[in-house]
Amino acid sequence: LEESIDITLPGRYIPPGKSHPVSQVLQEIIEIFRSMGFGVEEGPEVELDYYNFEALNIPKEHPARDMQDTFYINTGEQGAVVESDVVLRTHTSPVQIRVMERRKPPFRIIAPGKVYRCDADVSHTPMFHQVEGLMVGKDVRFSDLKGVLEVFIHKLFGPGTPVRFRPSYFPFTEPSAEVDIGCILCGGEGCRVCKGTGWLEVLGSGMVHPRVFEAVNYDPEEITGFAFGMGVERLTMLKYGIDDIRLFFENDIRFLNQF
Repeated sequence: LEESIDITLPGRYIPPGKSHPVSQVLQEIIEIFRSMGFGVEEGPEVELDYYNFEALNIPKEHPARDMQDTFYINTGEQGAVVESDVVLRTHTSPVQIRVMERRKPPFRIIAPGKVYRCDADVSHTPMFHQVEGLMVGKDVRFSDLKGVLEVFIHKLFGPGTPVRFRPSYFPFTEPSAEVDIGCILCGGEGCRVCKGTGWLEVLGSGMVHPRVFEAVNYDPEEITGFAFGMGVERLTMLKYGIDDIRLFFENDIRFLNQF
């Protein structure tokens, strides 16, 4: 033989892979909600305008439909579906509509997945991960929403984390609220990250709008529910004190090995 292999030589070390920090936090979020009885649902990332906007009470003139915010898909086809009818979903709320179309209350679900928006800076990327939740049934109240989200936040960020609900506006919920936690970097005293307020926004929420129920043939006089949504990258940044979202996508092993 002209060549031989010395089987006594040590093998080359291949470092084991690790779960990405965003994947770790996403899995933690899913497990927290599963412990509260929520099922997990998924849906298409390439979505119809109806599910992404119209069924969620987002009218044609709403700014969320602006070309600067939404990726519209050119299907290359002639016929019933025109290019403005197909989008990359801007949130995972369409999953909630699809679930309500095929299921009857009561139920509670979360919808994790990738979403897409035309945005890129230190705190935004064109693709990111969201988890949205929905609970519907008879006599579902805002107090139920508060209880679920407070349990979630205390499990993710630790017991005793201050939580507050601020009135807000979302077209698919009424009343609506944004949820803040006490700044985990300064302890609520005020810093650059929380802009001196002592609070950090973590998610949006509210009671499902009656028009959304009407779109799926639920009777809003009989059925109530709440919904909420959160960005996984933002929660990961807050949990680990990361100040630039782009670090998640640079594949720098020195950064990833810290988790």
